[in-house]
Amino acid sequence: MDELHNIQTAIEAVLKGLEEQSYSPYTINIQQGVLNRLVQFIKANGFNKLDETVCMDFIRSRTGTNMQGFFGTGDRKTNAFMKPIQNLLAFVKTGSVFYQMRPQKPSFQCPKSFEEEYLLFQNECEERHYAKATIISNNQILHKFLLYLELNNVCTSEDIKPPHLTGFLSNYDKAKPKYVATILYILRNYLSFLYQQGFIEHNVAASLPKSKIMRNAFIPYSWKTEDVKKLLKAVDRGTPKGKRDYAILLLIVHLGLRVSDIRGLKLSSLNWNRRTIILTMQKTKQPLELPLLDDIGWAIIDYLKNGRPETQCDRVFVRHRAPFDSFGENESFYRELHRYMIKAGLNTPVDVHCGMHSLRSTLARNMLEAKAPLPVISQVLGHQNINTTSIYLKIDINGLKKCTLDPEEVFTNEGTVPMEK
Repeated sequence: MDELHNIQTAIEAVLKGLEEQSYSPYTINIQQGVLNRLVQFIKANGFNKLDETVCMDFIRSRTGTNMQGFFGTGDRKTNAFMKPIQNLLAFVKTGSVFYQMRPQKPSFQCPKSFEEEYLLFQNECEERHYAKATIISNNQILHKFLLYLELNNVCTSEDIKPPHLTGFLSNYDKAKPKYVATILYILRNYLSFLYQQGFIEHNVAASLPKSKIMRNAFIPYSWKTEDVKKLLKAVDRGTPKGKRDYAILLLIVHLGLRVSDIRGLKLSSLNWNRRTIILTMQKTKQPLELPLLDDIGWAIIDYLKNGRPETQCDRVFVRHRAPFDSFGENESFYRELHRYMIKAGLNTPVDVHCGMHSLRSTLARNMLEAKAPLPVISQVLGHQNINTTSIYLKIDINGLKKCTLDPEEVFTNEGTVPMEK
């Protein structure tokens, strides 16, 4: 009886949390109905606790779907049952209601034989101030490596030998050189940590093959000016989401902001009196100040006044589905960009990754064509090293140093409406 009372209390807290996060009354009613039926199921079957097994049995009894856990993709009916129960289990575990995407694969369970060093390595990454997105990305490879070791009967880190590394890398024999180089970096980083911390006696990282990838070996994709105009024109600026996406695209097209900085852009970053954007870059942790150009300023104003949902979030750009909160660390706006590309009828070369980052190289190229000095281009892109900027430009640095142009001219936008002072 006490357990049922606790479950009912948790359900009430979840529903209140959804209401506070501006979920629609219809959505709340649907979730409440599912959770009430869950309580009835627990009573009818004499269960004395709430866990994932009980919840999966309930979902199976109502939908006929044999889901193995809260991951993967179900049909519409199954999803309607899984979401509210997922919210309830998350609340019981954490004491809060928060938005969470259902992963496509089950959550990673570190093999017991590697758990101690794995957790210490996660702490080490945080102490090194790695970005959350970087940790998540690196862990995707590390998790596969640890599971590969377990599958091949490697019982401890000390048992890791060069043949195990060769066997793991053979799974990526058809991958692009740059991706392989990333895998080698991640393995070398982890194995070196194990050696330094005394988990392994010999530094097996030294047996990893060398993979020297020149920083200027890959030419970033650069958009044609007419294609950029078509892209922006394809955005429906009459809708709230369109207003948001249009402002985001302008920030990249005209100022070259990284997606990570757009995700983290706060309302306090906008200095309307000085007409500047002031922020600390997520990647470099360095301050950056850029002009709040007329078209960008008006687009943001239009979004804030007529498109942005009511929310307590301090970020400029937020999700447009409840809860109306900031974007996740790995949100790249890739889907939105390609949806607008298709709408605009744009085609990209085969085997070319054309994401938001490609618009940064387009800005660099446009500034170069306007004969902007390299230091100005580097400052706008937020590069700490001018050599990094040269990767985007693919030209002789000495030739760039001869370019002269007033930096103010770089930000001139014809056809924009001047902002009122």
